[in-house]
Amino acid sequence: MDKKKKTSLADRIPSRVWLLISFLAAMLLWYVLSLIPSTSRAFPNVVLVLESISTMISRGVLWKDISSSLISVVSGYALGFAIALPVAILMAWYKPVRYIVEPWIQFIRNIPPLAYVPLIVIAAGVGRKPQIIVITIACFLTMCVTIYQGVINVDETLIKAARVLGAGDKEIFTRVIAPATLPFILTAIRLGASVALTTLIAAESTGAFAGLGMRIRSLNNSFESAPMLLYIIIIGILGITIEKLIKLAERRLTSWQEKREI
Repeated sequence: MDKKKKTSLADRIPSRVWLLISFLAAMLLWYVLSLIPSTSRAFPNVVLVLESISTMISRGVLWKDISSSLISVVSGYALGFAIALPVAILMAWYKPVRYIVEPWIQFIRNIPPLAYVPLIVIAAGVGRKPQIIVITIACFLTMCVTIYQGVINVDETLIKAARVLGAGDKEIFTRVIAPATLPFILTAIRLGASVALTTLIAAESTGAFAGLGMRIRSLNNSFESAPMLLYIIIIGILGITIEKLIKLAERRLTSWQEKREI
């Protein structure tokens, strides 16, 4: 019975072939949408979108926008993680910290970044600084909650056994908490990367002079749908690339962890 399941049609087709089928299906859908009058304006032909690459390069903005957004995303993402890791551990390890900090994290998590962007602009001015702050806040909230759940769910028996053997807080953290929480930390890193990119549009509404999000809003004002769709696709490609790199690191760092095969 198990052999039949393993040799099903879906299992016999290589993953690269499935990827090709998925891509061709998306291209077909895109082509159909470009022919329908009600959607052709929003989804122009793929040829027009590809031609817009040279258009944006000739304007001297494509590489500038990509680099500007990457600087903001990487900076905010790194700061968010650097703050989230110690805060999450302190919340899980010390109840007073948890009781004081956790309600505010849960409160701010429910507020869309666009809501507090104006306040950040008033406090930090325009330019890159408010962009990094907005992305940092969004990444911190997501990663902090994920890492906190990992630390709080570490088997209490392991911690008690370590204490019985004479381990102090430092040894318990490095020998028990850190290895057990590593999968959650890597999940937080992956989720944080996604949040950083999805927050990009809100972050670059802070008076940015360049960037993918800023350019999308600018192209929207001039109703240039082909380059606007190009920039949206670029954000998606960046997201997939970052996620693949993180998953590669995750497989290498957590090769000891058993995973369910689907």
